[in-house]
Amino acid sequence: MAAIIGAVRRSGASRRGVGAGFRARIRAFRFHPPPEVVVPESFVSPEFWVAVLQIIMIDLVLSGDNAVVIALACRNLPAEQRRQGILWGVAGAVGLRVVLTMAAAVVMNLPWLKLVGGVLLLWIGVKLLLPGDDDGHEVSAADHLWGAVRTIVIADFVMSVDNVIAVAGASHGNLGLLLFGLVVSIPLIVWSSQIVLRLMERWPVVVVIGGALLGWVAGSMIWSDPAVGGLVAAFPAGSASFAAALSALLVVALGKWMETRRLRTAAIAPE
Repeated sequence: MAAIIGAVRRSGASRRGVGAGFRARIRAFRFHPPPEVVVPESFVSPEFWVAVLQIIMIDLVLSGDNAVVIALACRNLPAEQRRQGILWGVAGAVGLRVVLTMAAAVVMNLPWLKLVGGVLLLWIGVKLLLPGDDDGHEVSAADHLWGAVRTIVIADFVMSVDNVIAVAGASHGNLGLLLFGLVVSIPLIVWSSQIVLRLMERWPVVVVIGGALLGWVAGSMIWSDPAVGGLVAAFPAGSASFAAALSALLVVALGKWMETRRLRTAAIAPE
């Protein structure tokens, strides 16, 4: 009997020991909360979000020119292919812009880049002002589509120099901010290009305004190239705006002259 009573007492003591240990673990857990989640200082610093806002504003301002190019390049496509042209053109343009952005530090130090790009952009503006060819030749829809895509990619390559340089300056070498600028650019370009395309269908004068805008950007790029810095220094303040306006007028004038010449040639050509 004594042995049984001793076993029961030992069992109770064992249970009390287990219970005490369990309660001790609960108290330890209660007084030792899990570690706090550490947020990187860059994401909570005012400088980070100021740079984010700067990049958004840069893309809002500079992506409009790219949207004009996309809309102009796709305006002669069949209605069912315009969306494809916009999407494929933007995809190719974004791929090139990734490369440009990663090489932004090098691009900013290269002379002659803006000058050559500005001259090429002048020609693109004149060419986009011309109406589509209606010479009766059979051209497959794919040729039209990929021709528009090629124009979009080339023009975006030229016009993205200012965008990339501006975003690189706002990001202060932060790769995350550079990539953020690209992410913001994609929906802006796609969304605004479709709006510009609808406006051009309703008001053809928007095409002329778009060509003038390309000329303005081209003039600004040429004028700001380091290779012509010595020549620019000899002109008074405000000459950059004058050069940009002159380039815009040049694009519109050349576009109208070439359009008139093409129409006259078509009128006197034998049937």
